[in-house]
Amino acid sequence: MKKILIFFTFLIIGCKYYSFTGASIPDGAETVQVNFFINNAGNEVGSVFEPGLDRNFTNAVQEMLLNQTNLKLTNINGDLIYEGEIEEYKITPMTATASQTAAQNRLTISVNLRFINSLNSDDDFEKRFSYFYDYDAFIQLQNVKSEAHEIIFERITQDIFNESLAKW
Repeated sequence: MKKILIFFTFLIIGCKYYSFTGASIPDGAETVQVNFFINNAGNEVGSVFEPGLDRNFTNAVQEMLLNQTNLKLTNINGDLIYEGEIEEYKITPMTATASQTAAQNRLTISVNLRFINSLNSDDDFEKRFSYFYDYDAFIQLQNVKSEAHEIIFERITQDIFNESLAKW
């Protein structure tokens, strides 16, 4: 009985620093701050500005961190800070038909991220994350945009999580 009690004690204490999602929360980290991701996509050649993308991506990063860690969200002085810019929102033709028209288009979103660990600057990094969504050229982007954004955001936020907290 005593061994079982000791086992559960270590299990509960261990969960403070490790979650079942694979997060390795840095020692002492209790809060996370997600600064607004500025939409600079219109500044990149061949890229366009998509209204509301900045707000939606910022919310996606916040949701990912709240769902996969036990960190508390804060607006100032976070132990872990995520910030950056949306650098690219580009639609490119991917495959062509015999009549040399596009058969498939690709929406690509790229984000420049800065991760700051206020408790250990050795963990700090800046990196570009990117993902895409392919769709039939005869379909307007407007008709698949919400699905495309959801899939792209999920992949980019998971890559951000893996790079900053999973450290596999």
